[in-house]
Amino acid sequence: MTIYHSTVQTRSASIRLSESDGGGAPLLLLHGSGASRKVFSKQFNSPLAERYRLIALDLPGHGASGDAASPADYGIDGLASTVAEVLEHKGIDSTAVMGWSLGGHVGIELMARHPPVTGLMIVGTPPVGRGPVAMLRGFQTNLDLLLATKEQFSERDAQRFYEMCYHGAGEPTFLQSIRRADGRVRVAVSRSLLRGEIADQKLAVEQATVPIAVVNGENEPVARLSYVAGLEYRTLWRHVCHVIADAGHAPFWDQPEQFNQLLGDFAADVAARPLAAPAPAAETTPPPQAAAPAAPTSAPASARRGSHPGAGAVRSAARW
Repeated sequence: MTIYHSTVQTRSASIRLSESDGGGAPLLLLHGSGASRKVFSKQFNSPLAERYRLIALDLPGHGASGDAASPADYGIDGLASTVAEVLEHKGIDSTAVMGWSLGGHVGIELMARHPPVTGLMIVGTPPVGRGPVAMLRGFQTNLDLLLATKEQFSERDAQRFYEMCYHGAGEPTFLQSIRRADGRVRVAVSRSLLRGEIADQKLAVEQATVPIAVVNGENEPVARLSYVAGLEYRTLWRHVCHVIADAGHAPFWDQPEQFNQLLGDFAADVAARPLAAPAPAAETTPPPQAAAPAAPTSAPASARRGSHPGAGAVRSAARW
């Protein structure tokens, strides 16, 4: 199995991404605030990378990607637009998405405003409505969560954020990623949630016509698990919100074997479904731009995979 690394120049920033050469359908992995694509190393170094075309990118202002020229590109809608632009550049017109924390919010926005998402798994992400009251319902009252709104991090702030995300069980590079992240992202993301500048994410997941999978660790410190479990999902995968024992905010890192089994099963179920036209976008402010036409239901899987992951990329060994 080979992993390819490449850089895509978008209107917002240069985006660094990694892809496996798996033979199956695309599966996009979106990281959380202060992280990078490298948090998914336990997915890339697993059979998932052979079964699917795994794609992980560094969001603008994170990892090896560039910082955005405009703070407006750091809102959740701006991040989703950048991801959509990367997919378009790679020739991928449909993909399942797994979004962790901030990546889950970006994935919901991508599903609501852009046509490529055929299934969405959210991890550590409470799909909240607009405004501060809705946020209080979905997020836990954890003082460390206030760090997600702070532009400048002290070394102590970075350490606290690391502990909250990984319970001290991550790698040193994860702390480095937190230090590297552009703090303007945190400000713009919190503002877009508080001001309701994005799709109503609660309605988006409740009214979704594609499968929605919800996976959290039992020690999740960010999302209220009772809130997440109480939403009225129309297309909840396997009709249950999955909770992984002995895992925190990053169950894909804490318990990769169990998580990878769920992710692989979800991706297989999504790939087995016929393609359909996307549902009307959830109510947004401002109104979404007109979406591109959906891929025809007769399109073969090979046509939906896009260009070969090695096109214009640097090849590497299986490990990062």
